[in-house]
Amino acid sequence: MSYGLQMDYDIEFHWDPVCPFAWITSRWINKVVAQKDYSVDWRFISLRILNKDKDYAKDFPEGYEYGHTAGLRMLRVAAAIRADGGRDQLGALYTGLGESIFDVAPEEQGGPPRSRMGTDEQIEAVLTSLGMDGTYADAANDTSWDADIEADTEHALSRTGRDVGTPIISFNPPTGPSFFGPVISRVPTDEEAVPLWDSVITLATFPGFAELKRSLREAPQLAAFGQVDPTHQEDWKGGHRADAK
Repeated sequence: MSYGLQMDYDIEFHWDPVCPFAWITSRWINKVVAQKDYSVDWRFISLRILNKDKDYAKDFPEGYEYGHTAGLRMLRVAAAIRADGGRDQLGALYTGLGESIFDVAPEEQGGPPRSRMGTDEQIEAVLTSLGMDGTYADAANDTSWDADIEADTEHALSRTGRDVGTPIISFNPPTGPSFFGPVISRVPTDEEAVPLWDSVITLATFPGFAELKRSLREAPQLAAFGQVDPTHQEDWKGGHRADAK
């Protein structure tokens, strides 16, 4: 089934459910949508597929292959739901998956941090909580969905180029601006959400604009990471802390 350009959405948001920065950005986008009355097509981008040619033992910190594979498993479930005509259910699905990963404090996770993400148990529990058919969890083990996920991933990269990560946003597709990010470490308030959006779009629509970046950032302000000092900054490189490898 083809999932090409959609003309009836204001925003395309490409997400991987295990990326904390994509999750934070998506919560900001929801606040913008509520105030601007935009519609969002929640599309896929898989960190596991993006890095399929990488040597995880050499190129990433310990645990990244597990995390990226967990994201791919959850995206397979999302692809199955979308294929059955549930495209408009994907926003709720992303919210359910993200809350089960990022909104649970470490002491409440019942094991090592985020160790349940991408498991059959976690996915089925999310589906059930949303009133969706729990048997869709079986799709997590079905690699036949990977072609659809890779097609969405390539679609996102066709808009931005390949040296990017998650999330990727397109505004007024297919002719409007597309960009990676913005990478933010905390969810803006309702009052901050629209001014930040307007600033990002103003910058992104300037024809000569290419990149604005700094590698120093605060740790993600998420329950799953425990108590985080908001004044502490870390240096990031290649999608993880520069000192993590």
